[in-house]
Order: sequence, then C-alpha cells, then structure tokens
Amino acid sequence: RSDMLFTKECDYAIRIMRALSSGELISVSRICEMEHLPSAMTYKITRKLEKSGFLKSCRGTNGGYALNLKLAEISLYDLCAAIDSDILLLECMKEGYPCSMNSPKNPCLVHHEFCRLQNMLVQEMKQKSLAELFR
Repeated sequence: RSDMLFTKECDYAIRIMRALSSGELISVSRICEMEHLPSAMTYKITRKLEKSGFLKSCRGTNGGYALNLKLAEISLYDLCAAIDSDILLLECMKEGYPCSMNSPKNPCLVHHEFCRLQNMLVQEMKQKSLAELFR
C-alpha cells in the first residue's frame, strides 16, 4: 500500500457505492462491469463495507449487495475512513512517526502547514455526502 491520501481501495469503495446508488440489489459481477473494477478487490471491499454497516448482502444465486444506509447519511469521509483508517497527506503525519526535523523544541513548519491542510480537507470531506457526490 502506498502512503497517499486516497488509496485505490478508497477509490473502488466510492465506485462500488456509486454502482449501488439506485438502491437496488446488485451482484458483485455486475458492480464490476458497471464500474470497471477487478473482482477480487471488489469482493474484498464489499465485505469491508458490509462489516462497516454501509452495505447489506443477500446470499444465493440472485444475491448481491445493496445499500444499508441512505447515501445522504454517509459522508465521503465516513466511507474513506471505513476503508483506510489513516487518511493522511504525508506519512509523517501518522501518530508517533519519528521525524528528526520535527520536535517539540524545534517544530517543523512544513509539518504544521500540512496538518492545517489535512484538517481543512477532512472538514470538507465530512460535509460532502455521497448523495451530493452522485447527484
């Protein structure tokens, strides 16, 4: 996994939710077709989204996934945080990251600026619901 803000898994999760935005029960293979996603990764992420309460599943030949919550109730932040607990601009923002350039006595101004940007981004993501995103 690369340390970037939005991982491929997060991108795929957004696309899975978009595929399911009609509210219908849709098979994983159909989701893959609709959003051009690889099936192994899609199965993995749909299970993660089900475990997090975003999706419900129906087993069997006509099975698949459907939304478990209204899209208006799910923020972009909620979805991405369910997939990747660390939504970080830089690796050095991770709690306890050892950095020789950033200490309490000699704080790093670059780190401070990225923290400010990170907070702005998180606030924006929390304000954007999936309903707005998929309008």
